[in-house]
Amino acid sequence: MEAQTLTVAGKEFVIVPRADFERLRARAGEAEAGLPPLPGPDADGNIPAVAYARALIARRILQARHKAGWSQAELARRSGVRAETISRIENRRHTADPASIERIDRAFRKAKIVS
Repeated sequence: MEAQTLTVAGKEFVIVPRADFERLRARAGEAEAGLPPLPGPDADGNIPAVAYARALIARRILQARHKAGWSQAELARRSGVRAETISRIENRRHTADPASIERIDRAFRKAKIVS
């Protein structure tokens, strides 16, 4: 992919051919597919903190698990967190406690999936 840079108002931009841009955009959309949506703001512009945190944690665990090529059962085995708990976290039905998040994170770091 050929790319050029352009500086406008002190910000550097990358210019790529449209075909490359469309290909990258499609890949980004594929990466978003299957992830739980982040909740939007209410009428006053406030985003519900618990719902947002649940969705963000679910998205990050799903992305790392897919990157590793692991099933929920494999993540459960490697982390010591019950598969049912991982399912509830990924489906935003459960707010994970810090100990579970730490064990899941440790499993990914040990496998060098996340830093």
